Amino acid sequence: MKSLILSLATILIFSCNNSINKNMSDYNQPPKVKQIPKELKIHGDVRVDEFYWLNDRNNPEVVDYLNKENDYYKQETQHTKNFQEDLFDEMKLRIKKNDTSVPYKFNGYWYITRYEKGKDYPIYTRKKESLDSKEELLFDCNIMAKDHSYFRLVGLNVSPNNQYVSYGVDTTGRRQYKLLIKDLKSNKVFKEEVWNTTGGSTWANDNKTLFYVLKDETTLRSEAVYKHRLNTSSDKDELVYEEIDDTFGVGVYKTKSQKYLVISSYSTLTSEHKILNANTPDGTFKLFQPRIRGLEYSISHFENSFYIVSNSDNAQNFKLSKTSEKDTEIINWIDVIPHRENVLLEGIDIFKDFLVISERENGLNKIKISKWDNSSSYYLPFNSETYTAYTTTNIDFDTSKLRYSYQSLTTPSSVIEFDMFTKEKNILKEQEVLNVNFKKENYISKRLWATASDGTKIPISLVYHKDTKINYNTPLLQYAYGSYGSTIDPYFSTVRLSLLDRGFIYAIAHIRGGEYMGRQWYENGKLLKKKNSFSDFIDSSKYLIENNYTSPKHLYAMGGSAGGLLMGAVINMSPDLYNGVVAQVPFVDVVTTMLDEDIPLTTGEYDEWGNPNDEDYYKYMLSYSPYDNITNKDYPNLLVTTGLYDSQVQYWEPAKWVARLRSLSKNTSKLYLNTNMDAGHGGSSGRFESLKEIAFIYAFIFDLESINK
Repeated sequence: MKSLILSLATILIFSCNNSINKNMSDYNQPPKVKQIPKELKIHGDVRVDEFYWLNDRNNPEVVDYLNKENDYYKQETQHTKNFQEDLFDEMKLRIKKNDTSVPYKFNGYWYITRYEKGKDYPIYTRKKESLDSKEELLFDCNIMAKDHSYFRLVGLNVSPNNQYVSYGVDTTGRRQYKLLIKDLKSNKVFKEEVWNTTGGSTWANDNKTLFYVLKDETTLRSEAVYKHRLNTSSDKDELVYEEIDDTFGVGVYKTKSQKYLVISSYSTLTSEHKILNANTPDGTFKLFQPRIRGLEYSISHFENSFYIVSNSDNAQNFKLSKTSEKDTEIINWIDVIPHRENVLLEGIDIFKDFLVISERENGLNKIKISKWDNSSSYYLPFNSETYTAYTTTNIDFDTSKLRYSYQSLTTPSSVIEFDMFTKEKNILKEQEVLNVNFKKENYISKRLWATASDGTKIPISLVYHKDTKINYNTPLLQYAYGSYGSTIDPYFSTVRLSLLDRGFIYAIAHIRGGEYMGRQWYENGKLLKKKNSFSDFIDSSKYLIENNYTSPKHLYAMGGSAGGLLMGAVINMSPDLYNGVVAQVPFVDVVTTMLDEDIPLTTGEYDEWGNPNDEDYYKYMLSYSPYDNITNKDYPNLLVTTGLYDSQVQYWEPAKWVARLRSLSKNTSKLYLNTNMDAGHGGSSGRFESLKEIAFIYAFIFDLESINK
């Protein structure tokens, strides 16, 4: 309404000049996009998609529409531009400009990543044997990124003789990496290169054979493992394994013991591995355990045995088993840690003298350390009500030092080295918060429990400044994801301080679809139970309102990707609960996308969402798909973001969603679409560039609260 009043006022002021009057009026109107109805028929049902034509990024009309939406967004938020810049500077000033990672040692070298003041990208270096040795430059990404609007380097993998490094480069944001090899002695990059890879690769122990994964050109599915010989053309690379089941992806890696190369095939519910001695790269990979639908397992090698984390024998929360190198099939697996109903086994780290077990119980991370000879076993102590702890870079096998990270909503992230023999703890690095009077004790974190509509208790982690008055006028931003079993643990964020210091509460709703409360938490938030994720979020919002933490006039919601689907479903179901919503790269056209096997991710995600070629799944997905359930009602103020080159959620989903919201809803609230024309799913590259996106998101929310400084 405010926007409309300003527009009318402008027309009156400039009524003496018809051309100016017309231009200003047009400029303040949302873009109009043509409608070309397309019938989509299946199971005797007909859907009409009037914006289907927007799914062609090479169509000039599509690009023009996206640019017009960007122009409209910029014009409508022009009054917040200076505030956005202030927020960006504020966030940037909290981050240490000259920063260095905690060095880790592998195969005789210490590896270090550092950032320099005034530069946006990392610099990768190493030092031989001692941290006092001369630094060797591996990569300066600031130089490599100079001619690109987007740049990302991934998958650094050094050969066993320490002479060569393979790596992947993406300059579009679409996660299609060019694989390259560099000679670290001559500092020259080999001419041979491979396009459209995952970016990762693995050296055999002969220092001249490299295994990598190619993607399908259309769907971007990781589908085939190839073998490359150093100093040969990539055209001569040998196909080692092709995953013909299009619901599976494939990867390749080397065990921590350095003895085995492993090819992994994976889908949402099923996994399979093949192994080969890394000393014999021309040999044939041996099947570890044939795939069985629903069997998920991962393998680690130690001495003459493999250790397997799996859900075999109905171990819903997973268990740990052991088998010999020679007899790897499931019939030979012997339990080491049996299944536990209330404890989720998340993973293991193997050392020469210790087995480290990562668990989750009642939503909280736990790290257990056990000696192989069973002479001692204990848990690391964590006393906070809500926190995040996990093992980090532990590449060295023959060491008693475990590295793990700890943080909470009020405590900056720390990298800690723990001696598993002496139990001595050394904080190697704690995240620094600069240019503010930051004190941990100035912030309060809690874990609350909302009651869902079916009686399930939903955990909520929240944080706020101690001076914030908690009542129905308190602004609160609620975040969640809730898919793929991916858990959003309570983590520290320097940028979030911009919210907390202005009186906001920040809440993470640990809804079903993640694994916060164990594997069953995930199972009860997917497929034909997906709506539990949406109702959990809504019931968490109602709990916060009913308990006087906020009110619908001051409650905001945010989620991205599958969390963007959550946002779309929630505002269709309960639009009156929220004053504003931010949907980042949202997956909102569920049915159409899951029926299109030619776009990325579709076939590999049938086990997450269902296959709409099955009528039961079609009807269920159609009942919650945000794009298909827009009606003529008042929606909250909405900011939608996307990337033109997004490989995960195609840009046209949010573009179509916004277009249909404009045409079908009452549309009395703010509705903006902002497309990054140079990036993909992860947004802008670079250390600080991404902060600009957070700044405009926060400015959108602050503007709704009339906060302008």
